[in-house]
Amino acid sequence: QVQLVESGGGLVQPGGSLRLSCAASGSIFSINAMGWYRQAPGKQRELVAWLTSGGVTNSADSVKGRFTISRDNAKNTVYLQMNNLKPEDTARYYCKADVIIATLRRGDYWGRGTQVTVSS
Repeated sequence: QVQLVESGGGLVQPGGSLRLSCAASGSIFSINAMGWYRQAPGKQRELVAWLTSGGVTNSADSVKGRFTISRDNAKNTVYLQMNNLKPEDTARYYCKADVIIATLRRGDYWGRGTQVTVSS
């Protein structure tokens, strides 16, 4: 019903930057919020940044001042600009969306993830 496709991951050196994108498509009536989670090997999935349709953001303390979340409502796309990347940012990054679908049912949807590796 709803598909989320992430892009923009890759290998970057410490101090470098990447920009992740996540586009939502399908039977979407409206999107309440979109954001990013990440999961490193052997660790639990954790919130990175979250952005509501009203513009309210929430982000992990570990990324504040370095990562910026933004959204293009017309394109149903959310972005994550990641600057000053650190090795500890290495993880698989997943997009999540809180969506009301065409039948007016609400649900959470996940993308398949994109790998971010920070290494020299």
